[in-house]
Amino acid sequence: MIRLGVVGYGGRVSSIVRGILRKVEPESMREDIRVVGVVDPDRQGVMDRLEECDRGDVVFYKNLDEMVRKGKLDGLMVTTQCNLHTPYAVKAAKYDIPLYLEKPVAMKMSQAASLEKAFAKSKCPVVVSFPLRVSPLSAEAHRLISEGGIGSAEHIRAWNQVPYGTVYWSSWYSNYEVTGGLFLQKATHDLDYMSYLMDSPIVRVGAMANVGRVFGGKMQAGLTCSKCRKRYSCQESPLQRSRTKAGGTSADHICLFGADRGSPETGLNEDCCSILMEFANGTHGVYSQVFFSRRDAGARGATISGYEGTITFDWYENELTRVRHFEPLSDKVSPPGGLSHFGGDQELALDFIRLIRGQIKQSRTPIEFGIRSAYSCLAARQSFKTGRFVKVRQSQI
Repeated sequence: MIRLGVVGYGGRVSSIVRGILRKVEPESMREDIRVVGVVDPDRQGVMDRLEECDRGDVVFYKNLDEMVRKGKLDGLMVTTQCNLHTPYAVKAAKYDIPLYLEKPVAMKMSQAASLEKAFAKSKCPVVVSFPLRVSPLSAEAHRLISEGGIGSAEHIRAWNQVPYGTVYWSSWYSNYEVTGGLFLQKATHDLDYMSYLMDSPIVRVGAMANVGRVFGGKMQAGLTCSKCRKRYSCQESPLQRSRTKAGGTSADHICLFGADRGSPETGLNEDCCSILMEFANGTHGVYSQVFFSRRDAGARGATISGYEGTITFDWYENELTRVRHFEPLSDKVSPPGGLSHFGGDQELALDFIRLIRGQIKQSRTPIEFGIRSAYSCLAARQSFKTGRFVKVRQSQI
């Protein structure tokens, strides 16, 4: 039996354990993966989310160290709110138990530096939650580039048109102190896979963002749609969302334009932002993310350009195309659809199980990749705030 300890047992980790981690194993062995320890103050919420096979064995602990000492754990998962990822990961680094760590791994420079120091000599193997890097489309693009399918990769352009972006103003994600903004929340995924495809770390960035031009505003703090005089005309009201099929909950919800969503001065999630980046090998790329896209405008992917050819893929379209510049041929491939995080979550779950069983010594998304991405995103946030290009600190792990 695999004994798991979880710090922060919310909806995300519940879906991972229930719908992904257990399904990596043959059906007859799925209940051999057990959640036996939890650190989470919401005891009733955790019990509601646990599967029946876990409820009889689970023990609640006051802290991570106590859980490790008493729980006889085979694997550890840190899936708390974002501002707590670093403190718990630093504690986990003291042990050699395989760790599944949610992104972003750090929210500020001091956290990233402390994480790098903690893991410099640690024997703790880590799976950072970067499913895009290991998704089938990213893996195929990497294979084609590595085999010379487009010649030397000279440029990458990536995009993320988020059709569910209202969640970043209508839930706990609107708390800037917890999230650190959307450079860290979302771009951390994309800068990681871009570095992977270009086979080089990011060394310098210039960034811009729009803040407070779409969401956030001066509406009354705590206002909900049912109490708002604009509930029949506002595009974010339950009525209009139901009519236009624009996404988001059709239930009564907090106003996305309220004064309590934050401000540019105190911290407010970015409506959209872009990053111009230089890689260590001398190539460059550009990335943009937009959080007010809706419906069929949803898109996420990249175009990688070389002299011999061009590769374009989009996870929403679930397709990759390679154009051969000097042959009258183009290739298209499509993986199966409907997979969690475009198939990447299954690959990460597989790495985590293999680490626990001792079948591999390092995952495909080790801690140094998480730290590297955090440094890049922190540099982008600093660039946006200062209006200057910023050098990216390089991890020494």
